[in-house]
Amino acid sequence: MESKLKSADFLPDIPVKELIRSAMEARKKAYAPYSGYMVGAAVLTNELRIYTGCNIENASYTPAICAERTAIAKAVSEGWRKLKAIAVVGGKKGDVLSQYAFPCGVCRQVFREFADEQFAVIVAKSESDYKIFSLSELLPESFGPENLK
Repeated sequence: MESKLKSADFLPDIPVKELIRSAMEARKKAYAPYSGYMVGAAVLTNELRIYTGCNIENASYTPAICAERTAIAKAVSEGWRKLKAIAVVGGKKGDVLSQYAFPCGVCRQVFREFADEQFAVIVAKSESDYKIFSLSELLPESFGPENLK
């Protein structure tokens, strides 16, 4: 999937490299003893606060939580409910990041709850090798809170 967007299409106040760096640090804290696939995420609120998260696995699998939702839960639990961007990195434990780690469908729907369709989703291998997508590219024709009004 190739993004149609460039960094310049997003507001200049999104610190892309800082978000990627924060996601890479969060990845180091992942608890992934079963899959070995470690993910880190860093979400940026509209107020330019950064919250990080890592994936947390569980022996019974379904209680596991993705890094993206961990970061969002931390932001929301601190009172921040409007999100601007997220950076996501992931790969096997010990491996150099060699692929882009895209958010799962559940995470994309959670983004939609707290962000508009121009929410920036940054998938990265490094601070210089990344792609940026809008939420509307990754979750077209989405269902959100306004559909319930």
